[in-house]
Amino acid sequence: MNFRVYMLAIAAFVVGMVELIVGGILNLIAEDLSISVSSAGQFITIFSVTFAISGPILVNLTAKLERKKLYLYMLAVFLISNVMVALTSSYAAIVAARALAAMSGSVIVVLSVSMAAAMVPESHKGRAIGIIYMGISGSLVLGVPVGMMIGNAFGWRAPFIVIAVLTLLSMGGVALFTKRTAPSPVVPLRRQLASLKDSKIISAQLIGLLLLTGHLTLYGYLQPFVDATFQISPQMMSAVYFLFGIAAVLGGGAGGWISDRLGTKRAILGITASFSVSMFLVLVTSQTAFWLFLPFMMLWSGLSWSIAPAMQTYLLQLAPDHAETQFSLNSSMTHLGIAAGSIIGGAVMDHGSVSDNPWVGGLIASLAFGMALFSFSRRTKPAAEREMAAAAAK
Repeated sequence: MNFRVYMLAIAAFVVGMVELIVGGILNLIAEDLSISVSSAGQFITIFSVTFAISGPILVNLTAKLERKKLYLYMLAVFLISNVMVALTSSYAAIVAARALAAMSGSVIVVLSVSMAAAMVPESHKGRAIGIIYMGISGSLVLGVPVGMMIGNAFGWRAPFIVIAVLTLLSMGGVALFTKRTAPSPVVPLRRQLASLKDSKIISAQLIGLLLLTGHLTLYGYLQPFVDATFQISPQMMSAVYFLFGIAAVLGGGAGGWISDRLGTKRAILGITASFSVSMFLVLVTSQTAFWLFLPFMMLWSGLSWSIAPAMQTYLLQLAPDHAETQFSLNSSMTHLGIAAGSIIGGAVMDHGSVSDNPWVGGLIASLAFGMALFSFSRRTKPAAEREMAAAAAK
């Protein structure tokens, strides 16, 4: 595999870390800025919402720019935004910086995928794209424990300084080793959204949104939940997040095996149902012993990423002629789910107790099972119908 692909994957990993990195240091941020933990949690929300909305728009607006130059521009903006977070004490300024990081990051992720695919022969494109997504998914599950470890040792601003340094190194690598890449044809935004008129497709996209919403209702506030329940040390909390990350990565690998063994539809139904149940089991075991809670927490973590292979395959089956569009929309749905879960989780904490977050998240996740049943029951539109809808949207 071309080493430049791995370089782009590392850059994507750095970008992905920023989204959830505050999840494990919410208490440190809240104390330093004199705000509530739920207010600090909205730093996740603003990033996710901005990422989901700005990605398709900015990619279309920058369609005519040479890809390497655009990549470097976006990395520079990403660098500045994280320096801003590290240096300011203004809540409003941090919110603005997080939004700026999300806007630049959304373009970087898309460019990483398209440039990686352009660097390799046709026979290796799938693997190249897979490596980029491995970097992204790995960052989302490892960003929190890394942020906790650095934040607890050197203060909550330190992780953002580390991110800034890594971004600077990525800029050097891209500048020195990446060749100029001509822009690829971009599907107009209205045409991308046209497929969402198909009830089978939109309901399929909503499966991921509901699952991630339920997941983040607890995961976005896992640190205060575990701390309030077991009152463990910061070092043990870091270990909890590392175990969570390991389980998530293993779950993603297991998800492909499950999808191949059971088939796409049965895999989606089985995973969504099991995921909802696992969140209730997390709540039940949190009332017992810490060492009994840990394996059920890891089960919940593994299930959170195991649905990805089956979902990507299902979307490909629904619209093989617009696969890239569906993957892009699925990414936006994922980030909207992260944002919605962060908002709901914060509201539950403010109006009740953090101990309520697991069952609220479990109920929301159970809606994903119902949405899957609805999607499977709908008629699949022929490709000709989808083309007519796309043409009408031009």
